[in-house]
Amino acid sequence: MDNNHKMNDAERLAKHVGSTVRKIRQERGISIQDLAEMTEVSKLTLGNIERGEANPSLTVIWKIANGLSIPISALLNENQEVEISRKNKGNKVLSANEACTLEPMFEVSNYGSSEIHRAFLKPNSEYCPGSHQSGVIEYVTVMAGELKVKIEDDYYHLNEYDSIKFNGDKEHAYINPTASTTVLHFVMTYTNS
Repeated sequence: MDNNHKMNDAERLAKHVGSTVRKIRQERGISIQDLAEMTEVSKLTLGNIERGEANPSLTVIWKIANGLSIPISALLNENQEVEISRKNKGNKVLSANEACTLEPMFEVSNYGSSEIHRAFLKPNSEYCPGSHQSGVIEYVTVMAGELKVKIEDDYYHLNEYDSIKFNGDKEHAYINPTASTTVLHFVMTYTNS
């Protein structure tokens, strides 16, 4: 039953992401070809996503969000008036290498200016989201474990409850140098530059 429940969650997420991408694309008067060029995601993949026939990876979702200049939570979360974000409940997205699981915590309205996530970085792994669109500021707090953050050519070592703030439009990566899962809390703000 648990696998069926996960499958239904994945299918529901795929349909939600697809309908949200289509809605934003249509609101902006953008063709699938235009969106493919903006996001560097193929027309075929975008069509499959819009129809809810593909469950996109975190990397693809980032590309779409960056191309549209919106927070990824605008693609992942469904609108609700009162929301409680519980660990391991709700939408989850895996990085392409499956090293990082991201859980958007709360919906932002109107493709908002900020978003909040919790993330789980597997032991001895690395998650490289690359760089985001200009104007993204990331605030990351280590809730459990340790984290190395690589920003361009510099490394920063954080321990439990340490936080870091940086411009997300710089090439960056998150590295878990330990044998246990690192739990992170992300706040990302978006400004129009």
